[in-house]
Amino acid sequence: MKHRAIGAVLFGVGVLLLALAAGLVFVVTPALAKLPYDLDSSTSVAEASNAKFLQINDGTIKVNDGDLRSTVLVTQLPKETANLSGDLDGKAVVWQVGQTVERVDNKQLVSAYGAQLALDRVSGAALEWNGQWLDDTGEQDKGIRFAGQIYKFPFHTEKKDYKIFDRDLRSVRDAKFAGTETIKGIETYRFEQVITDETLNLDSTRLTALLGTFATGATDGKLVYSNQRTVWVDPVTGAFIKVREVQKKVLTPNVGAPTTLLDADFAYNEATITASADRAKDSRDKLQLLSVYVPVGLAVLGLVLLVGGVLVGRGGSVATDGEARHRVDTPTRVEEPVRDADPATDEQPVADREGGPLSDVIPPASTNWRAEDEPAVPVQRPATEDEAGKR
Repeated sequence: MKHRAIGAVLFGVGVLLLALAAGLVFVVTPALAKLPYDLDSSTSVAEASNAKFLQINDGTIKVNDGDLRSTVLVTQLPKETANLSGDLDGKAVVWQVGQTVERVDNKQLVSAYGAQLALDRVSGAALEWNGQWLDDTGEQDKGIRFAGQIYKFPFHTEKKDYKIFDRDLRSVRDAKFAGTETIKGIETYRFEQVITDETLNLDSTRLTALLGTFATGATDGKLVYSNQRTVWVDPVTGAFIKVREVQKKVLTPNVGAPTTLLDADFAYNEATITASADRAKDSRDKLQLLSVYVPVGLAVLGLVLLVGGVLVGRGGSVATDGEARHRVDTPTRVEEPVRDADPATDEQPVADREGGPLSDVIPPASTNWRAEDEPAVPVQRPATEDEAGKR
């Protein structure tokens, strides 16, 4: 009985551990593979050496040469996230993003933009939200429609093509999977997006100012934009480990020669790559711990306890059966029923009397035996007269 109880306990604990393992895989892990509601702010820095860039300073428009530094700050907005409703409630988070581009030599601001948008917590893609806006001209554009991947790829990124949103075009373009590359100990997926000579939708006031500075006499023109964007992504978390953008903007007037307004090769600096890799490693370690190592360990231990519980319970059952068989097989003394004595002889039946050492049955007493009070030697009796005469 004791063995059966222990076996039942082991079996029950084994089932519980298997259930916990399944819960980690099918419940906890999917919950962790989402953008959290308490995401810490992060900063990424990209640098471009020997760049050519347009700079407007104190009303003066000029193309300069030098080193540039681009800083992007991403901050999650808990209040705006909590106010999301409808299909976005529980599905999205709201981020605020700000970027500044400045000269390295004198810290002068070259350009800046700000944005607010909603991102899918699993895919990292931008979602349609009526609170989104983009400001890269000094005025918020609330008619912007963010889409595709912008600052993050999906958790468990696949080796396939994705669409990346381009801020200058205000639209998405294909980013093709181009292979793998190990960066800071992480095997990343490399995606390449190529934008070639596409015309930007430039405000007429700005276009007129540019033409008046660089193409005197031109009555019309266009700003042609190219970008070779390469993104190295951690496939487990979808985080950007490294980003490189080779950008070019050329003012093409209807009269006169084209003018290059931007020619820069931006890439994450070493500190940003290291920090991005460290954050990705920390996140992927937590995911792998709770989605692989812990469930496997619980499942193995649960199976061991299941088998052990069955064996212990079966052993107890075998032992109990053995004891029962032992009791059945052990000879026991059976008391013979007592039979009544023979009324004629006042003797017990033959079968009821104990046997002697040489025979199983002691023969019954004979009337020819001498009585207990008879002498051992017969006594001589006197002869009668007839007997005497005959002698």
